[in-house]
Amino acid sequence: MNGAQLDIESFLEEKAKIINERIEKYLPRILSEESLIFRIIPPRYRLDFEALNKAVSEPLWDFLDRGGKRWRPALFLLVYEALGGSDLEDALDFAIIPEVIHNGTLIADDIEDSSDMRRGKPCTYKIFGLDIAINLSQAMYFLPMIVLSEKGGKISAEKARRLYQIYVHEMANLSLGQAIDIAWHRWLVQAENLTEEHYLQMCAYKTGTLARMAAKMAAVLAGSSEEVVEKIGFFAESIGVSFQIQDDILDIVGEEFAKGKGGLGMDITEGKITLMVLHALRKADRNDREELLRILSMHTRDEALRKKAIEIIKKYGAVEYAKQVASKMVEDSWKMIENLLPESEAKEKIKMLAEYLIQRKI
Repeated sequence: MNGAQLDIESFLEEKAKIINERIEKYLPRILSEESLIFRIIPPRYRLDFEALNKAVSEPLWDFLDRGGKRWRPALFLLVYEALGGSDLEDALDFAIIPEVIHNGTLIADDIEDSSDMRRGKPCTYKIFGLDIAINLSQAMYFLPMIVLSEKGGKISAEKARRLYQIYVHEMANLSLGQAIDIAWHRWLVQAENLTEEHYLQMCAYKTGTLARMAAKMAAVLAGSSEEVVEKIGFFAESIGVSFQIQDDILDIVGEEFAKGKGGLGMDITEGKITLMVLHALRKADRNDREELLRILSMHTRDEALRKKAIEIIKKYGAVEYAKQVASKMVEDSWKMIENLLPESEAKEKIKMLAEYLIQRKI
């Protein structure tokens, strides 16, 4: 690991602590009458706080305490600073929005994928029950937006409107991306008919969305023009898509990464269509193509079959190809915004963060 990677990891660790503390401001570990959310949205009658803590706070913090890189809020803060934002304390409140939503999507993903493990522990629905996990994931899509209610007096009506618009558009995109991904791994469409462009659009909706939300919200708060907001959003989307490609790569080659998910090749078990799968299907001979499709459609947990699928994917250079695509996406999108950002430490860190996320091993 080089010095730049160590610097970024230290930066992310430092920011993660601050971000967790700020999440607690809005979603405390123990909900009570004094909690900020109930001052913003006061109950009319009498709340059962024991029920709320059992069904919201306890499972939420069980999940958040497992870790996570918190790179989306870190990106938010860097973009805000790089574009001249001056109130980092208030920006931190807004930075938690995409992060809480992101963790909500992971809880939902685990249910939809019938996963067993997440970040080294049983999935939330395995511990707390399907009903609590479904409701919690949905709550996490909306609860962080109370930041706008609490901070409404400190930003202009126009900024608030733009932030709400970004939120609505990106949440719609998120649902569409997840729908496509589910249809693919349930084999409701023929994998042979899918192209690289299909995969990239699915990722732009599913994984690019919250990175794009973070960057665009940060740019709006910093007072940027619509053109800058869109360009910085596209750059962040590219990071998100490249992050997903690296996740796909690590699922089949990253021993350390795979430990927290239950082992190598869990995407094979889920029948996921990745950039590497599409590349292998395009390059493979007939026998390998049919064998790969057969194994993916089985949703097998058999280790030997998973290894066979991974061997086919590797055989046709799909891992190297995916790495090249991810690197080029980030490199090309950086060129679009490089001249928009004045020279600063925040600008340097944005580039370092992007490079780290596509080179990481876990």
